[in-house]
Amino acid sequence: MSSDDLFSIKGKTAVVTGGSRGIGLMIARGFLEAGAKVYITARKAEQVAAADEELNKIGPTVSLVADLSTEEGLDHFANGVASSEPALHILVNNAGAAWGAPIEEYPASGFDKVLGLNVKGVFELTKRLLPLLEKAATPEDPARVVNIGSVDGIRVPMLENYAYSASKAGVHMLTRHLAHHLVDRHINVNAIAPGPFPSKMTAFMGRVGRPDDMAGTAIFLCSRAGSYLTGAVIPVDGGVSTR
Repeated sequence: MSSDDLFSIKGKTAVVTGGSRGIGLMIARGFLEAGAKVYITARKAEQVAAADEELNKIGPTVSLVADLSTEEGLDHFANGVASSEPALHILVNNAGAAWGAPIEEYPASGFDKVLGLNVKGVFELTKRLLPLLEKAATPEDPARVVNIGSVDGIRVPMLENYAYSASKAGVHMLTRHLAHHLVDRHINVNAIAPGPFPSKMTAFMGRVGRPDDMAGTAIFLCSRAGSYLTGAVIPVDGGVSTR
């Protein structure tokens, strides 16, 4: 192989959850611009429709509305992909939730919602799509799972987002654990731990990461350049986690 295709994901099929906005939309757009076919899902139909219209101008996009915090939603989305695709090269587990409140007021329901989607949802969707990932996987070009963690799972955040930070630390360990058990199946599992990027949650902040920062890291992990990397957690945060 030449160096020209070192960072190529052309012709691959990818799933990006939470792909209608924020980091998920950045990655989906970057994948399409790099020549991949992309499935996106999100919970809100109007946001999915808006993202679908934007992304299909760039490349082949399939959009499905699904709530990945429920068994029914997980089954609906996984079955939708499996009914159309014989194999899946890339799974980006980005869908997530956050909850902030002072410790005295932090509700148990907040913990249930955040850990249920951010950790259990990642595991359950990966499990459901494992047969498709295995069909795409080869020793030379493993299938890829990229979990979106957070710098809040690496260092203590300023905000009182207790369930969110705990869930993202859980995503990082789940990534390592999955990587250990799936390496023999030629499936690489890595995590990206973003710092502040433009999203509903970071609209009040100043300088944040750019879309290319996120898309570039995801493309690297899913290309030949990242084929020997598994079990890693990569901070993409401009140095926030070092402070």
